[in-house]
This record gives sequence, C-alpha cells and structure tokens, in this order.
Amino acid sequence: MARDGLVYVCDRTNDRVQVFRRDGTFVKEFTVEPQTRANGSVWELALWPDEAQSYLMNADGANNEVRTLRREDGAILGRFGRNGRMAGDFHWVHNLAIDSHGNVFTTEVDTGKRAQKFLLQGNMVLRKRTP
Repeated sequence: MARDGLVYVCDRTNDRVQVFRRDGTFVKEFTVEPQTRANGSVWELALWPDEAQSYLMNADGANNEVRTLRREDGAILGRFGRNGRMAGDFHWVHNLAIDSHGNVFTTEVDTGKRAQKFLLQGNMVLRKRTP
C-alpha cells in the first residue's frame, strides 16, 4: 500500500497490476508485458522510496527481469536482468524489496535459491537525493 492509500495488487497470470482504494474500490489497472506466457509478468511490486513513491519496481519471474514502472500509468521506464545463473542474471526472480537508499534486493525460487543486491549508483533520474 502506498502512502496515498492506494493498494497495488499483482495479477501475475494476467500480466497486470490492479489498483484499489483501501476500502476495496477499484481505481485502475495496467498491463505489463502482455505477450508473456507461462506464469505471467507481474510477480512482485515494490514502491520506490522517494516521497511521492513515483515508481514501482516489478519482479518478473517468467521473463527473468526487474522493471521500473511509472506508478501513474505503468509505463516501463527501465529494466535489468536476464535469464541465467550468473551474477545479475535471474532464474525465477520472485520477490524484491527496496531500501531507503534505492538499493534493490531480489530473491529467486525453484533451483535459483539465492538473493542478490543491486546497488543504486550515479545520478539516477528516479530519485533525487537530499543531503
């Protein structure tokens, strides 16, 4: 649930994010990689740690990547990862979390069975740092 009271729900099999108010009232939905087959593209969501929570990070275990989505409309702004077993690759990326510094933590299921940390580096447009 975001600070503004909107609740973001993963509808994995249907490749979509649904948005509700706390009372269950439907607000909107958007699709993410709708051509994805198998287990769908929206496995996990996390809110970006800026004050407005402007972005969603989306773990996609079918396509084995993590995407940055604009929270307003679900537009894909960036992505990282690919299928594989080396550092930075994913095998069934399932969960993710973001710390207050913008570092992304992922976990994998099936035979992946690992956690990875991706460091926020440089001047990212996604977050303005305050001293």
